[in-house]
Amino acid sequence: MIKLFRHLKPYRWLVAAVLVLVFFQTLSELYLPTLMADIVDVGVVKGDTPYIWRIGLFMLLVALGGMICSIGASYYSSKAASGFGKSLRGKVFSHVSNFSLEEFDKIGTASLITRTTNDITQIQQVLIMMLRMMVMAPMMCIGGIIMAVSKDAKLSLILVVIMPVLAAAIFLIARKGIPLFKTIQKKIDRLNLVMREELTGMRVIRSFNRINHEKKRFETANFELTDTSIKVNKIMAFMMPIMMLVMNVSSVAIIWYGGLRIDAGHMEVGDLMAFLQYAMQIMFSLIMVSMMFVMIPRASASAVRINEVLDMVPVIKDADEPVHAGEQKGYVEFRNVSFSYPGAEQPAVQDISFSANPGEVTAIIGGTGSGKSTLISLIPRFYDVDGGRVLVDGMDVRDLPQEELRAKIGFVPQKAVLFTGTIQDNIRYGKEEASDEEVRHAAKIAQAADFIGEMEQGYDSIIAQGGSNVSGGQKQRLSIARALVRGAEIYIFDDSFSALDFKTDAKLRAALKDETRESTVIIVAQRVSTVLDADRIIVMNESRIAGIGTHHELMGTCDVYREIVYSQLSEEEIA
Repeated sequence: MIKLFRHLKPYRWLVAAVLVLVFFQTLSELYLPTLMADIVDVGVVKGDTPYIWRIGLFMLLVALGGMICSIGASYYSSKAASGFGKSLRGKVFSHVSNFSLEEFDKIGTASLITRTTNDITQIQQVLIMMLRMMVMAPMMCIGGIIMAVSKDAKLSLILVVIMPVLAAAIFLIARKGIPLFKTIQKKIDRLNLVMREELTGMRVIRSFNRINHEKKRFETANFELTDTSIKVNKIMAFMMPIMMLVMNVSSVAIIWYGGLRIDAGHMEVGDLMAFLQYAMQIMFSLIMVSMMFVMIPRASASAVRINEVLDMVPVIKDADEPVHAGEQKGYVEFRNVSFSYPGAEQPAVQDISFSANPGEVTAIIGGTGSGKSTLISLIPRFYDVDGGRVLVDGMDVRDLPQEELRAKIGFVPQKAVLFTGTIQDNIRYGKEEASDEEVRHAAKIAQAADFIGEMEQGYDSIIAQGGSNVSGGQKQRLSIARALVRGAEIYIFDDSFSALDFKTDAKLRAALKDETRESTVIIVAQRVSTVLDADRIIVMNESRIAGIGTHHELMGTCDVYREIVYSQLSEEEIA
């Protein structure tokens, strides 16, 4: 957790102010019992009323000063902790934004959300406590002991017996609770995962009548979290009763033996009252330490999880000496490329070689799991190849700056993703500075202009979270428009026409042909009708290329392609 506190550097002056204010607050609280002892021993015993008034007013001023310091410390500690939380969330989000898909697969989206929200909040809350207590608790404990000894050294021996008992109790309870705090964060991850799957997959759950099954999944995850939380709270619940028991026993012992010392003439009544208050302050400081023992283990578990994210070095990063692409525009080449997902037994693609040229349409077709989507994910460097090279404009993609590489590409993913905002905001996501005319032109080419025009607010119509208020085909067309507005050198369509009817598919491909005349177009498709007119068709089968050529060439040379065609088209259509 200390490692994370380096992010407090911008708030060091606030932290310093908190420490100074807490220091003076503690001094005021340590000084008050001595003033009270003076009032009793001098003012009350001797009947000196003016002295009582004078010291009483001074006590009020000291207490008021302590209160002002306490309020200031609370304000500045909250400000520093909130700023720290904001800064840390920003750094985590910024770092995660640089992750490749491999890092996302490794940690999991649900866990990343928990770490960015719940875990950072845990540390933020503990930081507020630490800023207040890390000065106050030791000062009050040490100061209380010094002041108590100054009042009566022999009576202080009671504290020597009681404090180790209290410390041992805190240690034993914390030792039991710490492992459970780590478990709680994992249970929260699991609950978030189940909740996220249920909310995003609600249509599928309802269509298959699996609501009861999902309820049981949620109840199981919820019960596991609740059960662990109850266990740790039961353990921590022992702390306060033990504290109170020790404090009350201490009070009785101090009053008992203090009374005997007063009776023997070794101690004044005011000193006993002050001693009792100092003893309570010492106990209170230990209670503060115990509260930190309750919070710090959980925050430490959270800190480990956050550091795991911040220390994770993205597998994909820019070269130490990146080069820039030459004058060649849009040329893509694969040379003996192989790639395996982490932990996979078989390569996802192996020994792949082909080229795609500007002004041409290269289509990739094949069965499910043949490696089509994996293949095109290597072009924008979502993953890095295990063997061979992927070239864009004659340069290895690993040598090009990622930003420059991806600026060349208009990518339409297999699963259409839209963001909350207006339709034109979603299209402009591809090119922030795009004019209204460019937005409308891209929508027209993507065959989206008609349905946008039918909406009440047109291009200013709001897209709900996840695009839930538009159909699958409309989502795909808006995703295509978002890519087209870039005016990219390379367009990659990953099965992006699957939700379109045949008529819209044909119109879209015809419009694309004119629009992308100078660009390289790579289309991954399941439908044969989508790839019939392609300049080059690459047939994938079991992670390898089974054939390359035009439709007519492949019909004569590639068995896999013929099987796909005959499974989808009638004899009249093939002819």
